[in-house]
Amino acid sequence: MNTNKKSSKNFLASTKDKITALPNTINLLLNSKSKTENPYNRIVLLSSFLLLILGIYFFSVFHGDFQQFNADRMSTTLGYSFIIIATSLLAFKILFFLFKAYNYYKYKAIESVSDEELPTCTVIVPAYNEGKQVWDTLKSLANSNYPEHKLQLLSIDDGSKDDTWDWMLKAKEELGDRLEILQQPKNQGKRHALYRGFNIGTGDIYVTVDSDSIVTEDTLRNLVSPFVKDENCGAVAGNIRVLNNKKEMLPKMLDVSFVLSFEFVRSAESNLNSVLCTPGALAAYRSTAVHECLPQWINQTFMGQPSDIGEDRAMTNMILKQGKYVLFQKNAVAYTNVPEEYLGLYKMFIRWGRSNVRENLEMSKYVFTNFRESGKSGIRLLFISQFLKILMSYPLLISMLFFVLVHPLLFLGSTLVSILVVSTFSVLFFASQYKTTEGFWAYSYSILYTFALFWITPYAIATANRRGWLTRGLAEKK
Repeated sequence: MNTNKKSSKNFLASTKDKITALPNTINLLLNSKSKTENPYNRIVLLSSFLLLILGIYFFSVFHGDFQQFNADRMSTTLGYSFIIIATSLLAFKILFFLFKAYNYYKYKAIESVSDEELPTCTVIVPAYNEGKQVWDTLKSLANSNYPEHKLQLLSIDDGSKDDTWDWMLKAKEELGDRLEILQQPKNQGKRHALYRGFNIGTGDIYVTVDSDSIVTEDTLRNLVSPFVKDENCGAVAGNIRVLNNKKEMLPKMLDVSFVLSFEFVRSAESNLNSVLCTPGALAAYRSTAVHECLPQWINQTFMGQPSDIGEDRAMTNMILKQGKYVLFQKNAVAYTNVPEEYLGLYKMFIRWGRSNVRENLEMSKYVFTNFRESGKSGIRLLFISQFLKILMSYPLLISMLFFVLVHPLLFLGSTLVSILVVSTFSVLFFASQYKTTEGFWAYSYSILYTFALFWITPYAIATANRRGWLTRGLAEKK
């Protein structure tokens, strides 16, 4: 018994050391500085397939052991309880997936209204250390198929330390009175830059666009059309794709992940009038809804600290709380840059994770009240699903480590088979939408997430009170 305890302690200590070193190790494996097509792309895909095949082999070989493993656990009170909870969670996930699939099937994007019906629109582009990319963003917005007299373009430099302001001046020189550029006296964060834009904007609709995003010609008109069709619409989420997905592996993986996250998940949420997060890369808000919650939004705190992350999720949450609908427009597309290195990726996910924890806590305060007249059941189910993911993160992490300790090969086999089953849906969904084989990156992404990003949610929960953007060169505040 003492030997087993000592072995367990050594294993846990070793695991902790490996997790601590994981970010740098994985970054070395994935990062490539080549200016041409990354030669490791095909190797990663091939390795993913080989791992999946190996997992199926292990699972078939140890299938009897797996049954015995469950039988042994069933013979104990704790093990029996674990099986019951795990089975219940699996059943809920399957039923919830079917629920989302049904709502996805029922979803339809709203077609663009006529030029005469289009509302006045203020587009706000906050920028920090973006360089030339902000010029590309502003040019794409100026080229939008939208009546010029109804479109106000604002771009706000949030105290950049590079040549961002010079590129904004160049855009101003080319676009003239169509563009207004402003400069914050110092770096205050994206939320404060948007706040300034919200107070200056004159449009009936505010559109926020990240300074590393490019929109298509019809994006703006498609994005704001739901406000004309439905007076209860308070916000609209755009459809985000990855811009820098031509060379490096991580952007290719994320592009497939984004398609599922937006075109499947947010389509389903939109059919329930309850998209939980309008993305910072492209979102639209009814100005009256924004000003109703603007003081609360700019002064938002968490555990006594000012909130400097999650401004998009916070705004969405506050508009939902007003009883307004939040919709998704598949036909309003923006292409945005994502991290190309593992270090940038996990920092982005930590920021999202912390925001998710904070806003789910805020959502719990109103979602079971009579906050709007109809359609409350759907948003409550969405909230329960999100909350369960947070609630079960630590039990699942402990169970995983225990499984690795007692039967590592069986863990590897069953995990990879699960990845194969779940990821195949992503592959098929991507292929059905875009008729390409790029969806196969879903397998690689799932393996990466399972083995290299599994710690994100538990860590985000434990550090939910920390401040800092993490990926913008700003020092993290604690």
